[in-house]
Amino acid sequence: MAWQIQCTASSPPASPPPFTPKCLPPRSLFFTLSATSSSRFCPPHMPSLRSVTCSLSAVESPTSTAGLDDSKTPLLEVKGLTAVIAETKQEILKGVNLVVHQGEIHAIMGKNGSGKSTFSKVLVGHPDYEVTGGSVVFKGENLLDMEPEERSLAGLFMSFQAPIEIPGVNNIDFLHMAYNARRKKLGEPELGPLEFYAYIYPKLDLVNMKTDFLNRNVNEGFSGGERKRNEILQLAVLGADLAILDEIDSGLDIDALRDVAKAVNGLLTPKNSVLMITHYRRLLEVIKPTCIHIMEDGRIIKTGDSSLAKVLEEKGYTSISAE
Repeated sequence: MAWQIQCTASSPPASPPPFTPKCLPPRSLFFTLSATSSSRFCPPHMPSLRSVTCSLSAVESPTSTAGLDDSKTPLLEVKGLTAVIAETKQEILKGVNLVVHQGEIHAIMGKNGSGKSTFSKVLVGHPDYEVTGGSVVFKGENLLDMEPEERSLAGLFMSFQAPIEIPGVNNIDFLHMAYNARRKKLGEPELGPLEFYAYIYPKLDLVNMKTDFLNRNVNEGFSGGERKRNEILQLAVLGADLAILDEIDSGLDIDALRDVAKAVNGLLTPKNSVLMITHYRRLLEVIKPTCIHIMEDGRIIKTGDSSLAKVLEEKGYTSISAE
């Protein structure tokens, strides 16, 4: 999930104590939704929250642009990025170079432990990692100077491998607050509850979700496929400029993968882009990448077109490493 959330829900005295997810960034951007607006989305048989307070936070090769159109506008430019685990100082990223232009789909593949997920988490400002060198420019601005929540509000979205549950906060309240936070950042007026419902309702069809999902707590009791659909619903609502999808195909059956792929393809425009991390060719058959990057030992060692995935499937990563 691109938005890392720290939520507390206050309710009548008989309710359970507030829930606080662990391992979240120490800095947060807070928004409070009053009981009036929250209760409008709750059917009569469901208890309404008295208030909800959420924090949103916002992720040795040549620069990887082979085969791309340099006339396009760069959206993300990564040069010589190095990073370590904050606690142990173990180096994970050892000089990543990558350029993503507007309207492109990039896929990163590699063996376990090659640095793929670390790279995505560094981009969104995860506190478990510390950048030690290099630069990252997003939409012309220094991404590394931004706090995690600033990165998300600037248009960076990340879908996590294992989205967390948020008991006590339902989907529509969460999405309403997140969407209004982005509108505020863009200098646009916030939407009221009824306006937001009219905005989100058509997007449910995009991810094949029923309306009752909106009144369920965020990811609570969701199957793996439902969680991934919910992630893409968030992407559809927030309208990010760059979506980082970290193994979005993990745990999905064929039908769920088709739904997720259809939704992602439906959200693509000439202005936004997708950076996918995956182990499997099956995802690349339904979301066609502009190019594929192979990561090994903290670096991107090879870039090519979709045929590269077929080579990996037939010969394995040793065929790439040996070149």
